[in-house]
Amino acid sequence: MNDVARLAGVSIKTVSRVVNDEPGVHPSTAERVLAAIDQLGFRRNLSARNLRRGSSTGTIGLVLEDVGNPFYSGVTRAVEEIARLRGRQVISGSSDEDPGRERELALEFCSRRVDGLLIVPAGLQHSYLVPEMRAGTPVVFLDRPAGDVVADTVLVDNIGGTVEAVTHLASHGHRRIAFLGDAPDIFTANERLRGYREGCVRAGIGYHEELVAMGPHDESSVRTTLQRLHSMREPATAIVAGNNRITVYILRSLAGVAERPALVGFDDFELADLLSPPVTVIAHDASALGKAATDLLFARLDGDNSPPRRVVLPVRLVPRGSGEVHA
Repeated sequence: MNDVARLAGVSIKTVSRVVNDEPGVHPSTAERVLAAIDQLGFRRNLSARNLRRGSSTGTIGLVLEDVGNPFYSGVTRAVEEIARLRGRQVISGSSDEDPGRERELALEFCSRRVDGLLIVPAGLQHSYLVPEMRAGTPVVFLDRPAGDVVADTVLVDNIGGTVEAVTHLASHGHRRIAFLGDAPDIFTANERLRGYREGCVRAGIGYHEELVAMGPHDESSVRTTLQRLHSMREPATAIVAGNNRITVYILRSLAGVAERPALVGFDDFELADLLSPPVTVIAHDASALGKAATDLLFARLDGDNSPPRRVVLPVRLVPRGSGEVHA
């Protein structure tokens, strides 16, 4: 600001009035100040200014599993749109399913004095956030609940979705339905496995451990699992995939295979409707998840002191062809 004042031939106070849109500055003087600012590339430190005024820093933190996953990209987009309308910017990072990385990101965002936190938890221990929450930083967990703190949470109906997937396949005559899920210590993976078990019971086909393969998965492990399922004395005739990445691994492994098992994937994904056959999915709206969590966060920032809420968003079966293959 000293450099701007010197170049414009005004006082530092005048520069301050111009950059903060305060009255009392002659238009020609303001023009000289703005020209000096432009010439010198001066930028206000908004966080410092807001902290001095005792208000927000104008930012919220978002901790995701993997920003490269299209599902979480949809979540991020929804968060950014609402934050922008509320005059905030979003800073985000990926935990890569590492609880240590999640903690590191969350505390780094807190050290930058974000107004609130949105977290897709990677671990089960979140007591490290208690001091921040007591200090007034609202925290909302999305897609998975926190492990050891009580806080606002937004989830999707994981159990109901896999129940629907299994009963749908059973209605097309399938009795040997396999389930490929993510690591069982991940909340969503475990809930979808529970839904698969319940779906088998409801459909009257029984639950068979040999038809279940939990991750973490990559393309190689999925290919090996599919070969095992196919070589059984009673092969699996249908598969429920536990998330969008596993569905893609299955499709790659089945490329060129003439007789494919029926397939229902949990999570929709881009171009799923254009494949041959198009992929039947249990769909839920990533943007709705991001919106619901962000709305909860801003409600807290606006002074809502009601008890923590747990919101469960619905899912829906989208039949396209791959799940309608008869046994």
